[in-house]
Amino acid sequence: MDRRPDALGQQRRRARFHVRAASRGVGRGAAARRPGIAGTVMNTMAATIVAPWTATLTEAQYLLTQYFLVLAGLALFAGFVRTWMTQGEVGARYRSAVVARLSVMGVAFLSYVYMLINLRLGYDLTVSGYVPNELAINAMVPRFMEWSLTVPLLSVELLTVCTLVGTAARRTRIAAMGGGFLMIFTGFLGAVVIGGGTSLTALLVCGSLCAVFWIFTMSVLIRQVRRSLPQLTVESADLLRSATIVLLSGWFMYPVMFMIPMLGSGGAWTTAMQIGYSVADIFVKVIFCGLVHRVAKLRTAEDVRSGLDVHPEAIWISSIKQSDAGLPREVFLDDASTVHHRRPRPPLSSAVAAAPTKMPGYTET
Repeated sequence: MDRRPDALGQQRRRARFHVRAASRGVGRGAAARRPGIAGTVMNTMAATIVAPWTATLTEAQYLLTQYFLVLAGLALFAGFVRTWMTQGEVGARYRSAVVARLSVMGVAFLSYVYMLINLRLGYDLTVSGYVPNELAINAMVPRFMEWSLTVPLLSVELLTVCTLVGTAARRTRIAAMGGGFLMIFTGFLGAVVIGGGTSLTALLVCGSLCAVFWIFTMSVLIRQVRRSLPQLTVESADLLRSATIVLLSGWFMYPVMFMIPMLGSGGAWTTAMQIGYSVADIFVKVIFCGLVHRVAKLRTAEDVRSGLDVHPEAIWISSIKQSDAGLPREVFLDDASTVHHRRPRPPLSSAVAAAPTKMPGYTET
């Protein structure tokens, strides 16, 4: 009997069996090699990034960084001088805004001077470019120390020209200052302290906490500004709204710069961070503070016109006279003393020279 057809069938069945076994083996190998959710999380936890102050800069990148650091420092110094020279234009009710503005300008200017010094000392010029040394970190990290003071002070400056008074004003200032400080401190932990600026996990976790405090601080400021707008004049409300938009828009730039190490590394990214931070500082500290100063001057003029406050000189804004000098109508002494009414000043045409006053014991020779 011819059994060749049966042998051929068996060979075909064995071939199909081997193909199925091989396909199952490949499937099991692929499944074994395919990472699960836990593996992905572990890979993310173990991932590292490059600290921006460790990148080598080209000559163009170094010069651009130096240019914007000098530009921001000079703008802050000019703002400090202007604030110092014009602090008498604001009434006592809004003097806290002037003090906060002076502090912001002074602290930020000193911070930029320190970063410029370390930019010069922290990079060594070689054939391959400007190579960072152990001092290069001080060309960027002092920003966090400066922001820890200036961000709460900027919040105080904005809240001072709002209509909050008494206990509510104090509580709101404390909340805004605390939120602003924690926003910067958590960002500093993730970007610098934990892992030396190379831990992606620290950057993500601390960045998320920073975002929470960032949203909290902005919500506090926005809520108080919105409550104040209906109680102000149209001009004051418009200026206060513009100042708030400038401040919050500038604060949006900082998270973008904070996330750059997660996008890439190298001299170009480091230069972009330095330029972005410098421009944001000019935008927030110089332009915003200038708008708040105008709001304080305008509200001072409104208080003088309504008789709520006095001011020793006329108030001008953009060459437009907002109010005359407001002098007190009465001089109040101690409770046991009499109130003396102010006497009108005699005309200069009837003024006569006073007799010379002689000192006791003086004799003419």
